[in-house]
Amino acid sequence: MTPTLRTGLLAASMGLGMFGLGFASEPLYRMFCQVTGFGGTTQKNLNGVAPGAVAGKSMVIRFDANRDAALPWAFGPEVNRQEVQVGARQMAFYTAENQAKTDVTGMATFNVSPAQAGPYFVKTQCFCFNEQKLAGGQKIRMPVLFYVDPKILTDPDTKDIEEITLSYTFSPVDEVKKRG
Repeated sequence: MTPTLRTGLLAASMGLGMFGLGFASEPLYRMFCQVTGFGGTTQKNLNGVAPGAVAGKSMVIRFDANRDAALPWAFGPEVNRQEVQVGARQMAFYTAENQAKTDVTGMATFNVSPAQAGPYFVKTQCFCFNEQKLAGGQKIRMPVLFYVDPKILTDPDTKDIEEITLSYTFSPVDEVKKRG
């Protein structure tokens, strides 16, 4: 094999590798965030078991709702804030109403702030885990079950947090799939 051919094959291989890495980077980043809570990504505990309330320890959870302008829905929390006991399983509700005459499917993305609270905010059940299809004019209540892990109280970066904001943004499913 000539040096020119070898260099060309090496350059082509590196180009293909970089191209593949470009496609893989976003899903890899999302997995990293889900595992570590980086960037306010919450944790999942699908067995539904919370560690149990820590006596005398509570914090305020604020609920935020947004929607993509392309989604013809009204979307919001039933209450804007809730005081919860750290470690106890909690429930909150959001409502969504399809204001179009046709069926529309949406998907919610989410995060918490401050971002340091992400590893300690655990969802056991959430409408955001699945696509939501609403018929024209349909209105639904959607629950989210969660708890704040008591370890938040001993982490030097989070022990002084008194309030966490849980934020959702609903988008048409096609838009969510485009973003990955």
